[in-house]
Amino acid sequence: MKNTGLKFLVDAGVGKNAEEHLSHKGYDTKTVRSINPHMEDEEILEIAFSEKRMVITMDKDFGELVYHSASDKTGENPGVLLLRPEDAGREEKKQVVAEIIEKYSEKIKNCFCVYMKVSCRDARCASLRCIFMFRCECNSWRFI
Repeated sequence: MKNTGLKFLVDAGVGKNAEEHLSHKGYDTKTVRSINPHMEDEEILEIAFSEKRMVITMDKDFGELVYHSASDKTGENPGVLLLRPEDAGREEKKQVVAEIIEKYSEKIKNCFCVYMKVSCRDARCASLRCIFMFRCECNSWRFI
């Protein structure tokens, strides 16, 4: 693993497998589960900003929270990785996180990223996977 300087705060819904994978790969990783599993989203974001940690979550509320809080905070937005895999189990979530970090670690820093896996009824595509990345610049978001 190359050191990308990424630090993570993993939300409880992402799962222990993904948390352990990041730690095992040498990333500086904190988990909401170990701090307070019932922590409010705003508190999670406060920790992320103060410690410059990217939040990995499955909670869609973070999109709006990050958008609004970017203008309230000083310093760089640490970023959010929002995972939206349909009906994913623990192992699949871990694999998704591992793949994203491996392929995009240089690009996701300080971005709001959304990973989606959408089921498709057409056998030719089986399932569609995509990642969207947005960067906050001057309090406006742009697709990268």
